[in-house]
This record gives sequence, structure tokens and C-alpha cells, in this order.
Amino acid sequence: MKKTLKSSLLGYTIPIEIKNIQFFDSARPFELESGEHLSSIRVAYHTFGTLNTTKDNVIWVCHALTANSDVSDWWDKCFGAGKMIDPTNHFVVCANILGSNYGSTSPRSICEETGVAYGLDFPQLTMRDIVKAHHLLVNHLGIQKIEYGIGGSCGGHQVLEMAVMYPGLVQKMVLLVTSAKETPWAIATHEAQRMSLESDPTWTDNTDKAAWQGLRSARAMALLMYRTFDSYRLRQTDTDERLDDFSAASYVRYQGLKLERRFYAHNYWYLLKALDTHDIGRGRGGVQQVLSNLNQPSLVISMDSDLLIPPSEQAILAEHLPYSKYVVIETMFGHDGFLIEAEKINAIFNAWKTNF
Repeated sequence: MKKTLKSSLLGYTIPIEIKNIQFFDSARPFELESGEHLSSIRVAYHTFGTLNTTKDNVIWVCHALTANSDVSDWWDKCFGAGKMIDPTNHFVVCANILGSNYGSTSPRSICEETGVAYGLDFPQLTMRDIVKAHHLLVNHLGIQKIEYGIGGSCGGHQVLEMAVMYPGLVQKMVLLVTSAKETPWAIATHEAQRMSLESDPTWTDNTDKAAWQGLRSARAMALLMYRTFDSYRLRQTDTDERLDDFSAASYVRYQGLKLERRFYAHNYWYLLKALDTHDIGRGRGGVQQVLSNLNQPSLVISMDSDLLIPPSEQAILAEHLPYSKYVVIETMFGHDGFLIEAEKINAIFNAWKTNF
């Protein structure tokens, strides 16, 4: 099933169209790591290129926190012939994560038992639940092997979990600005954002409009971690001697407004909670043991100015993954560099893949 999805938020249709979206529906109860379950789930996804006869020419892209499954849109400079995500030679798949706004089951989905949106009655999700839903789609598409699992930020978390949960499925990993376990620093930034959401007087309303002001301020907080001092100084410094309406202030307000227009506060809260659960070593003997058992070639990429998931976290991956290549990119764009430094990323990937 292919269609164009238009999202409706805050009583109006937002200017976002997701073209050629597809849906996979599983009518079976979906058991969650918490012990709870969803009576059924829907996974929205995109595909590009053609699956070969052996069903193993697959690039599986895992998206970051608030992105959608159309990787050709939000990672366009890394998508195309000769680039990291090349649909001319591969079958490219990107699935929208559970809890997200863009077609997959989320807190704003209708609960079959009640006939209304789950809202804050939605069960807790973990990164492992999200990857388990991806694997249902893998089977639905008949994929035998994933040649490259690629993800940045929490997309990299998902790639790691997929490699651990389903041994032999992911043949090579490309991990950008990611970690083996969510750090206390990252969890603290998530909690600060959740506090903002929860302080909104409409937080407990079971509506699409709930906590829209809190969502704006939560996004403004996040932007402080995604970029850097130098990037703000370069792009948000005022050249006059104004006393108000500073460019930096306008920038974070604008970014908050943009997210409010395309995302639900309840979904955002649950996704932040899911991020906190990321720990590939949980119940498996610890991070180092798990990493040492992942024998596929892995490309690990850092942004040297990343404040949210700093290079020290990727260094842990590179140290313990047996067959890893580690590269640090110099950039003023911090964590968001994985979306911006496309030319460098493509060159690094193409040089690395020639070894296999």
C-alpha cells in the first residue's frame, strides 16, 4: 500500500507531506519488554531500489528521534548514486519507529479497546521494542540479510540492537554519533525536556493539542545540545546593538514552533523515555562483552564538537568492536553534524566500503 500521508496537528493540516509511504500491519498482540502488550501494531516505512533475488542487497536505515521514514528527504545529501545510501545498487528500507508521529503506532493512535487515543495510557516503549517491530517488517519484506545497517544518533542505537537481537542479520554497521548505552548526561537532558512538557497545564488532556507550549520549550532545550557555542556565534550573532528580539532567542523559538507544527507532545515524551532505556549490555553481561561478540565490520563516526553524545562514547564502540574503523569529523555543528556534514560522511563511507 502506497500513499501520501498528511499529518493533522493542533486543528490544522501541517505543511508536511510524506509521499510514497507504506504500511505493515500486524494483527497479533505485540509483547513489550515491560511485560505489557499492544493488541496490534502498524509500522510505516519507505523502500527505494530493488530487492535482488537472494534478498540480501539491503541497506536498512534507522532514523533519529523526530524524523520520518522518508530518508531521501531528511538525509538527502547522503542519498543517491555514489553516496552512502545508494538505491541504484541496493534495496533501501527505512521504518518509522513505534511512538513516532509519522504513521507507526503511537500514543496518538486509537486504542482498539477504548475507541479513543491511548494518550498517557500508552505502555512504556524501549529501544528493544522498537527494533522488534522493525524485525517484523524484515520478515514481511522477505529480507534474508541486511548488507548495511546505518543509523545516526538514536538510529545508531537501533542498528546496534538489531545486530545483537538478531545475530547474522546485519552484515556491516555504520554508526554515527551513537553510543552503546544512554549516558546520565543524555538522560538528564531528556528529563529536563519532559519536565517542560509535564508543566504545561494541558499535559494530561487526551488531545492532539496537549502540551503544545511545553513541546515548544522542550525543543528549545534540545537545540542547546544539538548545536555548539561556535555555531550559535557564527549564525545567531546580532550585528546591531538591539536590546531585545535577539537572533538566538528568535531561533530557538522558531525551532520550537516548527516541532509543535509537526509533532505531538505525548509522542515526544514517550520517545524520550524510550531513549533512556538504551543499553545493549542490559541482561547480557555488560556493554564490553556484547560489543566484543559483534564480529561484523563496523564504521564508527564521531563529530568532534558533539555535546549530546560526545566522541568518547564512539571511542568505546571502536575500542570493543573487533572489526571497527573509527573516524572523527571536525565540525562546528555538534551532534547535528551527522545531518550536515554529508560530503565528508559520503567520502568516509566510500573509502571504508572498498575494503570489503
